[in-house]
Amino acid sequence: MVLFLTFPHFLAAEKILDLIIHFRFLVLFLQPGEEVNPKAYPLADAQLTITILDLVQQAANYKQLKKGANEATKTLNRGISEFVVMAADTEPREILLHLPLLAEDKNVPYVFVPSKQALGRACGVTRPVIACSVTTNEGSQLKSQIHQLKDAIEKLLI
Repeated sequence: MVLFLTFPHFLAAEKILDLIIHFRFLVLFLQPGEEVNPKAYPLADAQLTITILDLVQQAANYKQLKKGANEATKTLNRGISEFVVMAADTEPREILLHLPLLAEDKNVPYVFVPSKQALGRACGVTRPVIACSVTTNEGSQLKSQIHQLKDAIEKLLI
């Protein structure tokens, strides 16, 4: 069966598909009752997590993303990091705990998301990713979205 959709209906179908993907994410990765490490502060809530992962996916498409704890450390040291995202379910946790200290020294916002699997998918890889950094780029189309998300992350830190 083939469906032919006119342009406005196609947009509505695309929005519905986005909602289904987000709902599936909530069901798969944000199960209630899962324990989260208390050292994973600030932890993004469900809605902020979806927003973060959407922006991470867009940043990967625009080549403004560095994946992994080592790459995130390099971007922080070089001063090109806009914000850092880390996975709260990382084992052992100690491999990530230097990043919040470094981010605070560099005045870069950072946030934890519940799942390294979800972060890996948002980064565009099939493997889990424990940390990533969205980098600066002059004239980027993501600049306003990055600024809004940085403000939301900074509100969590207060």
